[in-house]
Amino acid sequence: MAKIPVTSARRLWAVLVPTAWLGLLLSPVAVAAPSEASKYLPASQIALLIIAAMLAWLLWWVMRKRRQQEKTLLAEIREREARLNLALWGSGDEFWDWNIRENSVYRLGASQLLGQGSMDSMSTDDWRTHSIHPDDLPRVQKLLQEHIVGHSELYESEHRIRNVRGEWIWVRARGKVVERDAGGSPLRLAGTARDITLIRRAERERRVALEVLRSMSEAVGVIDLDFRFISVNPAFSRITGYSEEEVVGQNSRLLDSSQHSSDFYRRVRDILERTGHWAGEMWQKRKDSEEFLGWIEMSEVRDAQGMRSHFVAVVNDITDKKRAEQELRYLANYDTLTGLPNRALLSERLGRAIVRARRQETRVAVLFLDLDRFKDINDSLGHAAGDRLLKAAATRLQATVSASDTVARLGGDEFTVVLEDVESLPAVERMAREILNAFSMPLEVDERHDVSITPSLGISLYPDHALVPTDLLKFADTAMYQAKAEGRNTYQIYNETMDAESRRRATVLASLRKALDRGEFRLVFQPRMALADGRITGVEALLRWHSAELGEISPVVFIPLAEESGLILPIGEWVLEEACQTLKRWRNHGLTELSIGINVSVLQLLRSNLPEHLTQVIEDTGVPANRIELEVTESMVMQNAEQTTNVLNELRKIGVSLAIDDFGTGYSSLVYLKRLPIDTLKIDKEFIGDLTRDPDDEAITATVITMGHSLGLNVIAEGVETEQQLSYLREQGCDEIQGFWLSPPLDSHRCLAFIRSWQPGTVAAIPAPY
Repeated sequence: MAKIPVTSARRLWAVLVPTAWLGLLLSPVAVAAPSEASKYLPASQIALLIIAAMLAWLLWWVMRKRRQQEKTLLAEIREREARLNLALWGSGDEFWDWNIRENSVYRLGASQLLGQGSMDSMSTDDWRTHSIHPDDLPRVQKLLQEHIVGHSELYESEHRIRNVRGEWIWVRARGKVVERDAGGSPLRLAGTARDITLIRRAERERRVALEVLRSMSEAVGVIDLDFRFISVNPAFSRITGYSEEEVVGQNSRLLDSSQHSSDFYRRVRDILERTGHWAGEMWQKRKDSEEFLGWIEMSEVRDAQGMRSHFVAVVNDITDKKRAEQELRYLANYDTLTGLPNRALLSERLGRAIVRARRQETRVAVLFLDLDRFKDINDSLGHAAGDRLLKAAATRLQATVSASDTVARLGGDEFTVVLEDVESLPAVERMAREILNAFSMPLEVDERHDVSITPSLGISLYPDHALVPTDLLKFADTAMYQAKAEGRNTYQIYNETMDAESRRRATVLASLRKALDRGEFRLVFQPRMALADGRITGVEALLRWHSAELGEISPVVFIPLAEESGLILPIGEWVLEEACQTLKRWRNHGLTELSIGINVSVLQLLRSNLPEHLTQVIEDTGVPANRIELEVTESMVMQNAEQTTNVLNELRKIGVSLAIDDFGTGYSSLVYLKRLPIDTLKIDKEFIGDLTRDPDDEAITATVITMGHSLGLNVIAEGVETEQQLSYLREQGCDEIQGFWLSPPLDSHRCLAFIRSWQPGTVAAIPAPY
């Protein structure tokens, strides 16, 4: 039987059923029995009615069947759509269908991907304008075009889209043309989109983590639960010497060192397995069998289910760090030259000795030792020989005292001996005499030199003289200076009368702090003469102090105190200003060719802005810069050569002259001397005083003059007191002299009168030596 189309059947049903039933209803015999109906209707009509009724019933049954099939099909479609929605909801994906001809995009599951409120359909223009990030849109369109024209089998893109909250999220979109027209033009493009924001973030973090591992200086090894290597970073290969290929799959025992027992490594692994973490120092072995000390941290790593999956070990080679720490600890507590305890360790040991003595009711003695005239030996033989002498002295001291006593070096040529469990003062004195006797034998400096040197010792005792380490050291130091005053190579036991000198220093310092404000300082000036023509070429300004409480104080006393306390800075500024004001007044009297020498302290060079202050003084007084000569001592320059050279160069740029004072008394470096921007050398008076009696002084003086001239320097001799000294200096070609032969230091008025009355021809009356 041929099938009737649904639409035709519906039309036929609409015509036949009403007709058939209407005929039956209107017929007078419609309700009569068939036998009766046959009496009124022909048989053919009855047959037609029956056929029509049967056809109507057949069509109704077909339509009912069709409706049931449609309902079943719609139910299946709805079920499939529900399953698709459920799958999209579970996966978080979006299904999209782009109708190219209608220029619209239908989206299923968009609310799961983008959030509630996302549209199920939108125009292609809205999709381009609002959904895709502007930076990504050109690439997306390019990929779509390549697929549509057939250059790629699939459309696949990773780009950013905006969710319902206005946030940009990353998606991976995949699709394919699913319908084309007869000419092959695409009609529909369908596909899915998945949120990969977290995936990209995880990938970025993984890349960063990998880059961090590659760039780490610490070795990193990933180990499985059987302690076999899974992977290592480049630092691991650099530190251990093993490449990744050599260790992957190998047990971590590969790095075990002989410095630890196998039980140690077993305990470490047991702790790691039990707690999931271990950290500490551990010796490890490199590929070349060299052992190194490492700081190791090992931690467990768990998977997404919380199960331990492997371990990560981070190894930092601390061998050099430990060595450096030990060296720093040594430097902090020991003298690097002699290997003896330094001041810090001495104070610690002395403190512990006092605690034990207090508990045991015993005594502790401190012997403060200083080598006599060590500076002379250091200057004559050089610093290297001086260092060897100090080492020999330290060895001699250690050999003299017992092993339980502490021998320390405080610095320079100062040593300290701490004696514990002292029985009596005579026992301490006996030890002091043994030390003096030990130094009666020469010390071997090198294979060619044996040097005899004596010590001076000061002694203080706990609890007789002091109860704390600092006081014991201070009192022993005070007693040592008393021993030097007694003629050296002896010892003195501290007593309170020795504090008188210390108290005097404190009194002088207290008055010194007030001297500048009280106007107690004054300048005196000592003239300088050129040997060539007898002219007075300049003067040296010298500082003097008359204290209202203490009277006249020698510069030898107050200048060191001023430098120690830092008072030399304001005092030095006053000297500079006062000297320039005096020269200004003299220039007004016609002495325009006169120069003035001003002594400068090392603190002025290193801690004050001397060039700036000097520039201001020159500007205020109007004194030409080339008439000012700043004098610095040789020892001051050589001890701070690098720093002072920079300041001296700045001063030289101002235009002032620079002189090295007391030349020959310090340990000079001719290399630095050549580099210094100096104009004048002043020979110290210690060499001038014995010129006519000591051939060595004559040789040194002649050498200094020759050397100074070879460097293009002006040479001045200080402390000239006799005509014989003057004659020798003229013979050697010395440029200028200064001393009592010419004039003692004078105040400004008397010095001005002396200079104005001086006749250069006076020099001509001095017979020249032959």
